[in-house]
Amino acid sequence: MRGALSWPFLRLYLLTLLYFSANSILNVIIPLKGESLGATNTTIGIIMGAYLFTTMLFRPWAGQMIHKYGPIQVLRMILVVNGFALILYTFTGLGGYFAARVLQGVCTAFFSMALQLGIIDALPEKDRSQGISMYSLCASMPGVFGPLLAIGMWQIGDMTGFTVGMIAVAILTGAVGYSATIDKKEADPASAGQGATMLQSFAQLVKNPHLFKCSMLMLVASLVFGAVTTFIPLYAAQIQGGNAAVYLMLQAGTVVAARFVLRKKIPSDGKWHSAFVMTTLVILAAAAQAVSFSAMGGAVFFYIGALLMGLAQALLYPTLTTYLTFVLPKESRNVLVGLFIATADLGVSLGGIVMGPVADLSSYSTMYMLCALLGLFMLLFSSNPKRHSGEYSKSA
Repeated sequence: MRGALSWPFLRLYLLTLLYFSANSILNVIIPLKGESLGATNTTIGIIMGAYLFTTMLFRPWAGQMIHKYGPIQVLRMILVVNGFALILYTFTGLGGYFAARVLQGVCTAFFSMALQLGIIDALPEKDRSQGISMYSLCASMPGVFGPLLAIGMWQIGDMTGFTVGMIAVAILTGAVGYSATIDKKEADPASAGQGATMLQSFAQLVKNPHLFKCSMLMLVASLVFGAVTTFIPLYAAQIQGGNAAVYLMLQAGTVVAARFVLRKKIPSDGKWHSAFVMTTLVILAAAAQAVSFSAMGGAVFFYIGALLMGLAQALLYPTLTTYLTFVLPKESRNVLVGLFIATADLGVSLGGIVMGPVADLSSYSTMYMLCALLGLFMLLFSSNPKRHSGEYSKSA
């Protein structure tokens, strides 16, 4: 195998799968643990949202550090910190969970940026979208088996299995991570100064029409994804025949299958495909509405929503990320891609932090209906950017 499916890249995908397997378990355990302790949806949303909110804050800095020191050096350092964060979950309560989520958020900022930027830089343009899709696929695969493991741990009532699981993931992730390689020189301090400063980079979120459009789309879509991740374990109990583990497994399984089967269909030509993006947004809105209606319609709509949500999630992120790698200025691409991914983190975080109070004041069904309306509203952002990418690059 060559290109995105060669052995060095397969090892990176394995590392991705191991790293995110812990979070697929935590996404179920934390809401259930919070509810058992009498926490409100707002409190649970804050604890869950702290993870990717922290990741969002550190991503731009992570992009700069990786640009300066290289992805492998950064990766090996952060895996040690991640191991400590996972172990912290095993002997603390909700307060400790919040601290661990923050610490894990810092780790994820550097981990995901190191792997994604390393893959982008190491692969030729024709294989770039396939590499990003494979990374995203392996980041999603733990969602197929993680929820089932988490429900099993919770129903048994003995958290020893949870403790052993977190420690095992920490050790395996560190072992695989320290043997990983990326075919790119490890450090480039001379060129680090050529990138945009942090303040200038944040300004590009508004000034660059391509970055602005993709960031807005990803922000709102991720808010919907975050609302699902945070509250489905609690909402499922209100649906006749509903099961949180089955829902999350169906959603993650669809993401995995779609990203593998459709990995070569993701646009990778640097052009904006409005029809493709609009179709994905309609699928997202339909998914949220199906989940909302399942409170009355039952488990059939609940699981249809899972399938549609997984399809939308599989298509949108790699499409927007790949597009940006073509149209952003090369000298500041790492930092700007970091900002884009940070908007995805912010969206997932807001899915818990903002939608938690909405659920407290109304209901889960109403909250997911609002998510569907937000998805439809984003169709306004799916048209072509005002300026051609080449014109922008020359003026940047």
